[in-house]
Amino acid sequence: MIEIKMPRLSDTMEEGAISTWHKKPGDKVAVGDVLVEIETDKAVMEYEAYQAGTLAEILVAEGQNADIGSPIALLDDGTGSPAPSVSAATASGSNKRAEVVAEPSAPSPAPNEVPAVSPSADGAVNGGRQAASPLVRKLARENQLDLSQVTGTGPGGRIIRADINPLLSGGAAPAVPAAPAAPVTTALLSSGPAQQQSTLVREMAANDVRGTREVPISQIRKVIARRLSASAREIPHFYVTAVADAQDLMDLRVTLNGQLTEAGRAKVSVNDLLIRACALALRAHPDVNVSYGGDSANDMLVHDRINIGVAVAAESGLIVPVIRDADTKTVTQLGAEAKQLVALAGSRKLTPEQTSGGTFTISNLGMFGVEHFTAIINPPEAAILAVGATVREPAVVGDAVVPRYRMRYTLSVDHRVVDGALAAKFLATLTNLIEHPWMIIA
Repeated sequence: MIEIKMPRLSDTMEEGAISTWHKKPGDKVAVGDVLVEIETDKAVMEYEAYQAGTLAEILVAEGQNADIGSPIALLDDGTGSPAPSVSAATASGSNKRAEVVAEPSAPSPAPNEVPAVSPSADGAVNGGRQAASPLVRKLARENQLDLSQVTGTGPGGRIIRADINPLLSGGAAPAVPAAPAAPVTTALLSSGPAQQQSTLVREMAANDVRGTREVPISQIRKVIARRLSASAREIPHFYVTAVADAQDLMDLRVTLNGQLTEAGRAKVSVNDLLIRACALALRAHPDVNVSYGGDSANDMLVHDRINIGVAVAAESGLIVPVIRDADTKTVTQLGAEAKQLVALAGSRKLTPEQTSGGTFTISNLGMFGVEHFTAIINPPEAAILAVGATVREPAVVGDAVVPRYRMRYTLSVDHRVVDGALAAKFLATLTNLIEHPWMIIA
């Protein structure tokens, strides 16, 4: 018997969540078969079998988490070796997404006594479990719902939250009668803060269909929370803001895209031009293109390669795919690669290589109409550029006031390794490139 363990699929991964099992117990498994889809802190990735056999047991169900290296399934390789001992804690992993509620086991029936069969709140009938998401099972336990009478509309007939909304809102009486609810005041007096919050949530949901609801936090969102909290807490951020006259940049883009369209090629965006401009500015100021490992580090890393991360607002959360050697690529090459990475981020198909190794990050919210903001550094990088919208404003040109496109951007730097003067010089170079855009494509 072979243990299939949770693999490390990214450099920042500490645990993984089982998204979808492609094999079920009893299925034959060949080398190269896709066994399971695992949600990491950056993407959902397929995990292939490295050994052949028969899938004997799934230890970590869909929707549950497991630490790296902990067993998630057992594979029978036909050698007849006994299954390794797996503790309950290890088999279920950290299981932080699905709340596990311990229930007392029923007493063993007396000899010749046939145990009564009744559907449980988890949807288990005659020892079989009806497929349901962890959130649904939790709500079913709390509200004493009979899932055996619910038809699942999720993948493979799985019961999802939308399938039980009528039961939660009182549209249909649950098969298992619920005990009379105690008044809210009584429940609050006899419970702690956490229980009080849970009680209030249930009362709000019962009285108002627009009440508070629980939404499971994805692995990506957990890592975003952990890393950005650490960045804001540990890194002394220093902010430098500049404004550039972007009229010539916008005019160049219009001219360039007209020629590209005639040639049947893809257009370039303002962000593509900015990626190239930042890469050239980093080449001129290599001491900004550095990484710092924290107060325990004895050295900082100065990177000769310029790998620019582009912050992408994917449905699952903030993802930063990396464009490698951005200073050696043309604007059209950068645009094509950026579009490909954004599409992969949206479908959660990025590989670890495409999300690691960044030395500088650009976060652009200009397309949302945001004029100015500050960004949190993506460690271990030392700087991130927050780009606002390019808008027409009154500007003084000679002795006249004329409308011109202007762009604001703020550089957040790690003040432990990048000083204010160096940050200002970097922005001065970037501003000069934006105001003389032919230098960007030269």
